[in-house]
Amino acid sequence: MPSHILIAHDLRDTADMALCRATQLAKQFNAKLTILHVLDPSKSSQEHEQARQSLDTSLTKYAPAGTQLLIRTSSKPSETVLQEVSELGCDLLVLGGHHQRHDFFSGTSLDRIARNCPVPLLLVARNDFRPYERALAAIDFSLCACSALGQAYRLLPETAELHALHVFEPTKGTPKQVEAQLATQKALIAQLIKDESLNYPENGPTLSHSIEQGGIMRCLQARLKSNRTELLVLGSHGRSALSQALLGSLAQHFLHKAPCDIYVVR
Repeated sequence: MPSHILIAHDLRDTADMALCRATQLAKQFNAKLTILHVLDPSKSSQEHEQARQSLDTSLTKYAPAGTQLLIRTSSKPSETVLQEVSELGCDLLVLGGHHQRHDFFSGTSLDRIARNCPVPLLLVARNDFRPYERALAAIDFSLCACSALGQAYRLLPETAELHALHVFEPTKGTPKQVEAQLATQKALIAQLIKDESLNYPENGPTLSHSIEQGGIMRCLQARLKSNRTELLVLGSHGRSALSQALLGSLAQHFLHKAPCDIYVVR
């Protein structure tokens, strides 16, 4: 799992939350941690100096010893972040949640990063930095969803619980036909989880799964609430109905109104 974590810090309160979570993961995996800040070229030199001082404070207060601080200047922060991910060879990108509009590192930048990030993206929305205990993964039959489940399994500590949820939306038919479709889906998902788990490390979180019938958004929101989920795991590229939905309004909804931390895997 992660050996080099990059956190894009934009000076908001949630960026320090993200730094605390990145620090916890860096310690968990003995990983290198780098903080990146992109200066807005339209700001004054005094504002740039204030930004540097703020970053130094966050680095001293929250980051482990040996953390590297990178400061770049660009009018396209999302492109700079993605470039640094590639050039530094990072394998996890961490951002703070975007509950409010930000003048420079806006929601549009977040969308662009989520669509193009070559490594898993962790969006931090919770002010709690203990190791994760409860995670929910949206699962379908796409390679991307399976990859996301496997990445989450490796990210979570052995004491955690990882639940894979498949949302089944039946085609039109009689109640008996729908029941038969549901039975088929249950068998297929059970076999999928069994096959995928053969590739997982021997020691890992407790893995469970279930199938629910209904709309994707409603089912995920209900499960997130009822299980007090701390981490939602989503695959970002796939061709099934679920994956296509995750690429569109569903992904935007959870990224911009995150009810918990969001882990997005390509």
